[in-house]
Amino acid sequence: MIKPKKLEKGDKIAIVSLSRGLIGNPKVKHELDIAIERLNNYGFEVEIMPNAMQSFEYLYEHPEARAQDLKDAFKDNSIKGIITAIGGFDTFRTYEYLLNDQEFINNVQNNPKVFLGFSDTTMNHLMFYRLGLETFYGPSIIADFAELDYEMLPYTKKYFELLLDDTNQYEIESSPVWYSDRDSYGIEEIGKKRKTNFENHGFELLNGNGIVEGILYGGCIDTIYNAYTGKRFNGDFSYEPEVVEKYNILPSIDEYKEMILFLETSDLQPKPEELQEYLLELKKRNILQSVKGILFGKPKDEKFYEEYKEILKKVFKDIDTPLLYNLNFGHSLPRCIIPYGVNAVVDFDKKKVEINEPIVNSYNNYKSSGKSII
Repeated sequence: MIKPKKLEKGDKIAIVSLSRGLIGNPKVKHELDIAIERLNNYGFEVEIMPNAMQSFEYLYEHPEARAQDLKDAFKDNSIKGIITAIGGFDTFRTYEYLLNDQEFINNVQNNPKVFLGFSDTTMNHLMFYRLGLETFYGPSIIADFAELDYEMLPYTKKYFELLLDDTNQYEIESSPVWYSDRDSYGIEEIGKKRKTNFENHGFELLNGNGIVEGILYGGCIDTIYNAYTGKRFNGDFSYEPEVVEKYNILPSIDEYKEMILFLETSDLQPKPEELQEYLLELKKRNILQSVKGILFGKPKDEKFYEEYKEILKKVFKDIDTPLLYNLNFGHSLPRCIIPYGVNAVVDFDKKKVEINEPIVNSYNNYKSSGKSII
């Protein structure tokens, strides 16, 4: 895997809307302004890519415009980092405009940049993994940098700042608190703290045991299920599998055998029976049985927390794959960053998750021990 250069003061950060059009809506201007100010306070110059501010309708109808912003960001040597505005639901529709463009592929591989986002951005991460670039499942502009309190959430901020450091390794720790969703994100909420809840569970071992070492890979389970089946949460079909198969995005079973799979549930907070359907699809494809271990994220607002536990135990009762539950990534707040394609060690008995290699570098030529699957 190709590692991007660490972020530094003076770097230019691009904001892209690769899925949902949102930041052009006047109702979120105060949030965008807060996010830009926070990035400026790190010493970053912020560039909103030309199509990122377009309307929801325009960006839905023009995936080529979303793709063009990503192409231009990778082409521009002055841009060192790219952060997605927010998630959405149809990022895969940009594939044909990106993966048929050899110049874009060359720029990704020869001009690597920090790329950050979560949720439906999973599909961008899986694409970049296929191209051999290490990216980061983590904060987005509206969900994190635009936090309406006077500071970013401390846990989220700590993990984002790893991208500015030469840290050789780090541990993903359980946050001592978690935060409830806001009832409103209007201007009147600026300066107000979120409801803070003490973490009563910590990481929970639900299956298996032992110490495993493997390559980190995964994302939002709703999105991954959609990529395999074409089914969306409401039963509609997106025909995504045809696109995903065309570009050979998803790993083979042999590739999964080298991986530690991280999964989390979406903002839609799927019902327990829906989560069971997602998991059984992965089990049917022999994915859950093949990976070295699984890290499962904390449900947003702890909705269905115990019900999800029971579903996970039920699905895993006849397989040995170790499973750690309630990690702080994805749609629950706060969230850490998880790098794709790097080597991690998970001690399931001690409930300890360590990334044991640098996640960024200062030279743009360091390659991780992860396997590029170009």
